[in-house]
Amino acid sequence: MASPIEFNLFAPYNKGAAIVGSFSDWQEIPMQKGKDGYFRVTVDLEDGTYQYKFRVQSKSWFFEADQWVDVTDPYATNIDGQSASENSIALIKDGNRIVDTYVWKNDGHPLPADRELVIYEMHIADFSGGEDDPKVRGRYVDAIAKLDYLSELGVNAIELMPVKEYPGDYSWGYNPRHFFATESSYGETADLKRFVDECHGRGIRVIMDGIYNHSESSSPLTQIDHDYWYHHEPRDPDNNWGPEFNYEFHDENLDTFPARRFVGDTVRYWVSEFHLDGIRYDAARQIANYDFLHWIVQQAKEAAGEKPFYNIAEHIPETTSITNIDGPMDGCWHDSFYHCLLEHMTGETFDLDRLKDAIDCKRQGFMGATNVVNYLTNHDHSHVMAELGDRQILDEAAFQRAKLGAAVLMTAVGVPLIWMGEEFGEYKHKTQEQAKIDWTLLGGDLNRGLFEYYKGLILLRKENHALYTENVTFFHENSDGKVLAYTRWNDEGSRVVVVANFSEQFLAGYTVADFPENGTWHEWTGNYDVEVNDNALTTDLGAFEAKVFVWQ
Repeated sequence: MASPIEFNLFAPYNKGAAIVGSFSDWQEIPMQKGKDGYFRVTVDLEDGTYQYKFRVQSKSWFFEADQWVDVTDPYATNIDGQSASENSIALIKDGNRIVDTYVWKNDGHPLPADRELVIYEMHIADFSGGEDDPKVRGRYVDAIAKLDYLSELGVNAIELMPVKEYPGDYSWGYNPRHFFATESSYGETADLKRFVDECHGRGIRVIMDGIYNHSESSSPLTQIDHDYWYHHEPRDPDNNWGPEFNYEFHDENLDTFPARRFVGDTVRYWVSEFHLDGIRYDAARQIANYDFLHWIVQQAKEAAGEKPFYNIAEHIPETTSITNIDGPMDGCWHDSFYHCLLEHMTGETFDLDRLKDAIDCKRQGFMGATNVVNYLTNHDHSHVMAELGDRQILDEAAFQRAKLGAAVLMTAVGVPLIWMGEEFGEYKHKTQEQAKIDWTLLGGDLNRGLFEYYKGLILLRKENHALYTENVTFFHENSDGKVLAYTRWNDEGSRVVVVANFSEQFLAGYTVADFPENGTWHEWTGNYDVEVNDNALTTDLGAFEAKVFVWQ
């Protein structure tokens, strides 16, 4: 039995629009425009799957005046993305349009608070799948199959690189063409929901990388009326990745901010439909509109409801204004941490003040432990092992320095993030041809040892809540010896001390004075106890080694 299904297109200043689809043998059905700027038409459809497109008289300056162009529905939640046609797909069930029929199972499972997070940054295509063939790209189902591995590692949040539909069959997702559709090469919408659901069942939150600064150049809105939604020209030509949304433009006739309206709709859709637990806002510095960012964060949190929701800005270089009292975001990527730690792990420099700034973000003006997301690398940079290899630091020496970085990452003030494969020493430079991580590396003793080291430090964060606080004191500073020691604590008796040697020298019988507490301390990474008397600890420190002591 057929039911009336409405199709609509918001194109307030376009002269004409029609719909063509499989239900009309691809013949035009004219649409009528209302005073609210929407073209509408109702079509009687039986339950099933249909493909369609809009045909609209464009107002974009790169077409001839009022030229008719075919566009995919800007609000299409399913796209035939693997063909050149890129048709919108309408799914009809029980007389209504639906996204899919997935039934959620783990919505009631408790999830960690923001301060408890250890984030794992993942690209679906490069994470897992077709391990024997480097050209086979992964899908949601392959990532689901690896979730037990991530549970063993101990991470409790996954930050998915963008999964909105992009052109072609491989991308890192920073060129979104269709803002409501999930990338079809990764699987169906129900597969993504199952991924999120399986994460939740393991106590893992899912944070989505959202692109709200720009779209890909052939995104539907650019074809309909480019300058209604976007800036006419890039504001920063050196940092331009596509047409930039114009969040300042207000349509007085309809009393709406069109770009805000569209992006607000997409954020609310993704958070509610896919039960997301956070958003990372790409290129927040280029968005350059705190008023909009305040508003969009509020939209996301309202859509999330009562559960914890973490809003993270990629604002490079970082700025405290984006997270502090009047700032729109909960946290931001701490890019100076990355640069500082890399230079110290490679031995290129030793700068006590910069190290202290990296470890204690309050020195830079940040207010709390969730205001920064620290990382040794991310998708924008090479793996630590690749950087070390470029400097001919190889084998055991490289793994020792990677462990030093991991110890600081997991004990610094802030939320730690691991770029996939970093935890076991992935060493390839990132190119499209070799972007997939190599799981066979885990068979190597050094690689497995690094994995276990990360696993142990992540467990320490979960067990010792001193590491959830903003509290840190630097109590031993040796510029000549390149040694720094600091302590983290809370008001409930938990205390951690890190003693880090950033030199190439083996320091035998090294004495750390002014130790915070006398008595028994447990060295976490080596699993042994030491006694501290007269507030002095004597220990051997290997080259580029950190020791982590836990108060017993």
